[in-house]
Amino acid sequence: MKTTYQPLFDNNNPPGEIFFGHEVFLPNTTTPRHSHPWGQLQLINGGILELKAEEKRFLSPSQYAVWVPAGVEHESYMRRSLNYCSMNIVKPLADALPSYACLLEVSPIMGAIVGDLKERRIAVPTSDEDLRLVKVLLDQVVRAKEHDQFLPSSDDKLLKPILHELEYNPTTPKTLKDWATQLHTTERTLARHCQDKLGMSFTEWRQRRKFVYSLHLLRKGVSVKEIALTLGYHQASPFITLFKRHAQCTPEQYRQRFYSPSER
Repeated sequence: MKTTYQPLFDNNNPPGEIFFGHEVFLPNTTTPRHSHPWGQLQLINGGILELKAEEKRFLSPSQYAVWVPAGVEHESYMRRSLNYCSMNIVKPLADALPSYACLLEVSPIMGAIVGDLKERRIAVPTSDEDLRLVKVLLDQVVRAKEHDQFLPSSDDKLLKPILHELEYNPTTPKTLKDWATQLHTTERTLARHCQDKLGMSFTEWRQRRKFVYSLHLLRKGVSVKEIALTLGYHQASPFITLFKRHAQCTPEQYRQRFYSPSER
């Protein structure tokens, strides 16, 4: 059953220059299409945040945050339970951040400060100590490395059927050559379309899709070795290398932090 989440704050009365919303979302939670007069950085722990803004679909694992500028309409969907924090930034402070929706890498300092504020349920920082923490957090956000989309999509007539199949069957063994044959084109043409339309190679996009799927399998309690075999690896070590590149931790460390027996 889907749950619809309603925003916590009154658009006409922001409680501060920077303020926070802390939530634990249940599986299958949606937020209806809306906008704010302030910018919003959306951070999560565990799972994947799916958000649509400016005709783009963002899939954000916990090591990325989604930045949505003031006035930009957006909607989101959480397939599984996750811990959520919104960092809301009013103008002119928000003007230091991009004027378009994007992903920002979450540094260890950002993650630690947000985790501390969430643990203490700080919505509006008022003490001198918390105001200093939030200033450091804002500096980190402004300096964060920017990404367009973790898993970009495309309506390109050649790529669309490939991306659609990988969305619903991420473990398919089909190669780019196989798809070229199926679509009556060449492997070189498909590779060029991937770079032009997705901003990355087909191999990189496919590895990211496998990473996203592996998060789901880990949270279901599937062993690392079994996940590696499911994803097409002959042993666990290449999968662990892929996982560490995107999550900055091993699959087992991720499982210990985010695994929920109720989701099995």
